[in-house]
Amino acid sequence: MKHNGVLVSRFAVVISSLAVLILTLQDTRAAGVTLITHGLNGDTDGWITAMGNAIARYSQRTTNAAIFKFQFYYTNGFWQLYSTKLGGGDPLTTPGGEMVVLFDWSQLSDGLVYSTYNIADALAPALISTNFVPELGGHALAEFPLHLIGHSRGGSLICELSRLLGENGIWVDQVTTLDAHPLNNDGFLDLPLLAVDAPAEIYENVLFGDSYYQDSNLVIHGEPVPGSFWRQQTVLTGGYTDILDGSHSDIHLWYHGTIDLSTPTTDSEAEITSAERDTWWTSPEFYGREAGFFYSLVGGGDRLSTTDPNGVDSVRPLDGFNSHCDVGAGLLDNRTALATNNGDWPSPIRLNLTSTNIVSPGDTSTLFLYYQWAKPTDGSQTVAVYLDEDLNPLNGNERLLEAGTVHWTNATLFGSGPISVQWNATNASAGFYAIFVKFSSDNNSRYLYAPEFLQILPPVPPGLDIKAQFPGTVIVAVTGAVGQTMVLQQSTDLTFWQSLATNTLTSTRWETTLPVAGTVDGEFFRVLRQ
Repeated sequence: MKHNGVLVSRFAVVISSLAVLILTLQDTRAAGVTLITHGLNGDTDGWITAMGNAIARYSQRTTNAAIFKFQFYYTNGFWQLYSTKLGGGDPLTTPGGEMVVLFDWSQLSDGLVYSTYNIADALAPALISTNFVPELGGHALAEFPLHLIGHSRGGSLICELSRLLGENGIWVDQVTTLDAHPLNNDGFLDLPLLAVDAPAEIYENVLFGDSYYQDSNLVIHGEPVPGSFWRQQTVLTGGYTDILDGSHSDIHLWYHGTIDLSTPTTDSEAEITSAERDTWWTSPEFYGREAGFFYSLVGGGDRLSTTDPNGVDSVRPLDGFNSHCDVGAGLLDNRTALATNNGDWPSPIRLNLTSTNIVSPGDTSTLFLYYQWAKPTDGSQTVAVYLDEDLNPLNGNERLLEAGTVHWTNATLFGSGPISVQWNATNASAGFYAIFVKFSSDNNSRYLYAPEFLQILPPVPPGLDIKAQFPGTVIVAVTGAVGQTMVLQQSTDLTFWQSLATNTLTSTRWETTLPVAGTVDGEFFRVLRQ
């Protein structure tokens, strides 16, 4: 995929005048929506529910995350998919805005009739629909960054789901496969089961892919997925003990242990004790603290790391980062190409604050943005930049800084470039903020936060000095923040003050020449900030 320099320059010109007030002490670690699903003859009642609850406890970012269950019901002669809210806060009002989806296709997962192609075909429209989840008030789950997690056949399902989303122009932030095992595909022969599942592949619209697998179980085992950061598990004593598929289930238990870091911990079906903590993770993985879920947006791990956590049994996180196009990891083309991309959805891909985290009034900050909008014909989309007091773009406390337009990129190009922003004292008060972009075209919008929190320092107090005096005149200098309105006043008795000039600062120093009767002895000047 090539870089479209013309589109980037237009974008930079349009929004280079944005006024942003910003500082960072930590990162936002926001994923948006995490979807978890099972494999053959599974359901969401056990380990999947436990994993969803563990994500909701993971950090302050995910506390009170809304948890939904998607499940099929047989209605009017058809299997139809429905959404039920299981718990957590209101996604329209919670400060975190995090959502977890437990996807249950247990009635259709026996491998006899329905393949993961069929199930993904039914699930993709639910993520795109603006009315499938009533609690979202007319928003679609696809508007937010997506992290898709699937075990066994579920690994095949989420890969196929990501492909379908990509054909609509939607980038997926992360695809995580847990012992991926597509029935009767990718070299697996699973007779007498007849379903032929979708291959486990990482497509060009996936920013980061990771896969965890084992081949120690001769009956059921998974595979490393090409283009992902894969990690083979070779030590799986303890955990699940079933002789047929114990190690197969241990892979999702291992991943659970990277979300819930307590010892012991359980996924409601099996337990991680100190023995597993000591043997299941390598030294660079710090007993699970820097492994698995750590590389999600919520976990905040370095996806561009070149550290190999397990020698010959793994690759580097960097190897799972998209290099089909250069979005920060170079060009190695480690993705499966999409057959088509209709560009119905514009997608911000990465947004980062690249300048200093802490700014004062008058400072300029720089953001860097990657995006794609693969329209088949030329068009323009709205790009808006917001400051937000929390991490939910829907709860009404976000502040629009500026809106501009960028043009299409088509399916073989992507846009990228810097956004120069200057803090103006009139745009926000001092404090801590997140910053996000909203891309909109037609009726579709997508949101993306920068992974850095920003802090705005208090406005600079106004300053006043006499630069020079000449016969009958004096040069008075006022200092302050760009955007502040200053009133210069004069008095001879410190009681009655006369306003001499008012100016909104366009630089941090304003000099003005004033008449005086003789010398400035006995005359007083002061400056007030409006």
